[in-house]
Amino acid sequence: MTAGGKAMVLRHGPAILLCAIALSPLAAQRATPDLEALPFAPRRYVSYRTSSQISVDGRLGEPAWAAAAWSEVFIDIEGDSRPQPRFRTRAKMLWDDEYFYVAAEMEEPDVWGTLTERDSVIFRDNDFEIFIDPDGDTHEYYELEVNALGTPWDLMLIKPYRDGGPAIHAWDIAGLRIGVDVRGTLNRPGDRDDGWTVEIAMPWKILREAAPDHQSPKPGDRWRINFSRVEWEVDQAEGRYTKRLKPGTKDPLPENNWVWSPQGAVNMHLPERWGYVQLSGKPVGSGTDSFIDDPNERVKWALRRLYYRQRSLHAAKGAYAATLDSLNAAGIRVEGLDFRPVIHITPSSYEISANGFDGVVVHISQDGRVWVTR
Repeated sequence: MTAGGKAMVLRHGPAILLCAIALSPLAAQRATPDLEALPFAPRRYVSYRTSSQISVDGRLGEPAWAAAAWSEVFIDIEGDSRPQPRFRTRAKMLWDDEYFYVAAEMEEPDVWGTLTERDSVIFRDNDFEIFIDPDGDTHEYYELEVNALGTPWDLMLIKPYRDGGPAIHAWDIAGLRIGVDVRGTLNRPGDRDDGWTVEIAMPWKILREAAPDHQSPKPGDRWRINFSRVEWEVDQAEGRYTKRLKPGTKDPLPENNWVWSPQGAVNMHLPERWGYVQLSGKPVGSGTDSFIDDPNERVKWALRRLYYRQRSLHAAKGAYAATLDSLNAAGIRVEGLDFRPVIHITPSSYEISANGFDGVVVHISQDGRVWVTR
């Protein structure tokens, strides 16, 4: 999506150039959020195994999908402080030894799509988006966008755009399977559609590229994940859909951004704000597992608050704080833990670490990467 500096591919002969798209009009008209002040409350989902074959056709007719729970209904990307979405969006997840499956159901009175070439800038249409960070370090994560025509844009981010990126647009999810079911008529103005459903199968053999030890997950593992829906307001003219314009201009109205786990800002590229999926070894419908919280995620968030403060200081003064006193670290608490971070700094970088729960040490660096050592 455009917000947060999405990268766009510009082709000039055989060369591929990357440039950052500026913040969208929607982001520009909203105040810059205080990310540190946001509550740390990512949404959570337990995904169960399917033992039967999934036909990726967008219809969700298999018993496994019927037994899988829907996620919470999506909300505005900034959270409950913004108006509720006009149309309902929700998602489900399943897995087996070969694939991670995601399905999303979207209410939509006007189903349309224009982009048919893979790796087009799909959010220029209405779309559904998946973001996955297998090891939760906020680096080396995946993004997949799909429109109602089933056209994908898949890419890998080495780092979030705020930390320098870049995006690898040549990266593909080999073996990706996509099915779309339109409940109505596609690209036919003048009638009212019910919506569309997208069903996606992503091979573990590709997703494990950024996973711990490059291994597929096992039962009990948790990955960071989030979903987004881009929705444009449209009008009907001369037998086709057109994006609704701002009054007196030729510019389209800002897109809506609806998500599963709220970001708190018009920016999907804040991986620390994504939700969690925990993979269960139970067959779907055979019982339930409780989601198990990792208390060290709260330590990561405490360090992330110091990272935000360092970014603000560097933006204002051109240098990072050399001491934690300068960042008022003593004011940050972690329930159940004596949180005492330490900082190591060079002229151009820093690392902050703190003892966590269960004998681990949690670290964060100036480029935002967060990790755990024992």
